[in-house]
Amino acid sequence: MKKDKVFIIAELSANHNGSKEVALETVRAAKRTGADAIKLQTYTADTITLNVKNDDFKISQGTLWDGKYLYELYQEAYTPWEWHKEIFELAHELDLVCFSSPFDKTAVDFLEELGNPIYKIASFEITDIPLIKYAASKGKPMIISTGIAELEDIELALKTCYDEGNNDVTLLKCTSSYPAPIEEANMATIKEMADRFAVKTGLSDHTLGSTVPVVATCFGARVIEKHFILNKDIGGPDAAFSLDETEFAQMIKAVREAEKAIGEVSFQLTEKQKAGKAFSRSLYVAEDIKEGEVFTEKNIRSVRPGFGMHPKHYDSLLGTISNKTYKKGDRV
Repeated sequence: MKKDKVFIIAELSANHNGSKEVALETVRAAKRTGADAIKLQTYTADTITLNVKNDDFKISQGTLWDGKYLYELYQEAYTPWEWHKEIFELAHELDLVCFSSPFDKTAVDFLEELGNPIYKIASFEITDIPLIKYAASKGKPMIISTGIAELEDIELALKTCYDEGNNDVTLLKCTSSYPAPIEEANMATIKEMADRFAVKTGLSDHTLGSTVPVVATCFGARVIEKHFILNKDIGGPDAAFSLDETEFAQMIKAVREAEKAIGEVSFQLTEKQKAGKAFSRSLYVAEDIKEGEVFTEKNIRSVRPGFGMHPKHYDSLLGTISNKTYKKGDRV
């Protein structure tokens, strides 16, 4: 991951809608937007849930997918494993980082064969300690979303990584709603997590638009992940809260501008800013003054431009005697 700027991840997720060609074109589009990485999700319906149709396995949490059974949703949404190699190779050709979220040990083993460089743990898997332990044991950087996590969940996930000797962990603030209400983004948490846990932090975003990624950048996010789709007309489970190519490029532009705006703490003026001091205030003669006359509020004033005496001397000058003749507009 790049250390000098925010690492921006285009999340492919289910946005191929079952077409390998769409998946590959999405990788190309991610490169065109200026993204740093493309991320996959590596699971099958059988590795992530059970083919059971009872109420426990029926989605009814107020999501876009309510009424579906988990197995049905993941059958529709998964990225076929036989596509992965071609996607990884294309991303490498384009100088895009390509990595994935595994959802069980077999996915980790499969991704290791592909040279997967980073392991992302999804929000709902933060309690899957065996999975985190196994992924962390591979010694690759870990990115962990915290969408459903309480403090003890985060602490345990971090401890699990550290116990495996893996200290390269980034925590992502995430709101696990689809789409997520902007008022629930709580971006102040990004800095709090960085301070509390002494780790890199960032954002996994499900809000609409680019506002939250920009705010996250201002709170010190080092990673931003956002769902990316070629065209929302493709449809699919994640289309409603994904950004298309134009929107994603606009988001990246806004984030890069925010990075520049943040800059660094400095009270030094650039040469251009120093030149701007010409428009500051200074003391000038407001009406003609003869030698021996008294300086008063009428005949000297603090005005623009800034080539005269500093205004801090104004009070001490009032009531004193001029030792020369001045014309209106002369510097004091």
